[in-house]
Amino acid sequence: MRESIKYSVNERPNPMNAEEAPKAYANIQHQKTITLPELADHIVDHGSPFSSGSIQGILVDMTKCISEALMEGNNVHLGDLGVLKTTITSEGASAGTDKDGNPKTASEMFTASNIKGINVNFTQSKKLMDKLAEATFEVTITREAQQAALRAQKRGETQADWTKPTEGSEGGEGGNG
Repeated sequence: MRESIKYSVNERPNPMNAEEAPKAYANIQHQKTITLPELADHIVDHGSPFSSGSIQGILVDMTKCISEALMEGNNVHLGDLGVLKTTITSEGASAGTDKDGNPKTASEMFTASNIKGINVNFTQSKKLMDKLAEATFEVTITREAQQAALRAQKRGETQADWTKPTEGSEGGEGGNG
């Protein structure tokens, strides 16, 4: 079955070159975020012999175990989905001298204080990449335009202006666009 991914288009300037004309870019229009209970219900809908509560308990335990495995320095392979692994960001250390004036290499000067953060990266499996490659795309209006149209409809207006953000609006399409 081919999946249709909804997207909207908006124009954005090049932050590295303000002189350059804005270009149009696609933004995924996510429908919602599925919670663990909703995912458990979805699994039941696919004919699971287990109850939604049992599945939800397994999923909660799974997320705890994945967190533990990542904290132990392990990669976690999630079957046909892909692999989760931690990465680290750090500030580089330069060669220098210790407190007694002895020369030290850059590696010897590096300490845990140079570590600035840790992230979890996801690498999709070939099977998931193949499935995503089969997706079709369906253009839709932006969330901003949808919200403006709804506000106008509630006020009994026949036209909506989404070019001006309103108080309380999210003002863009960011990551959830």
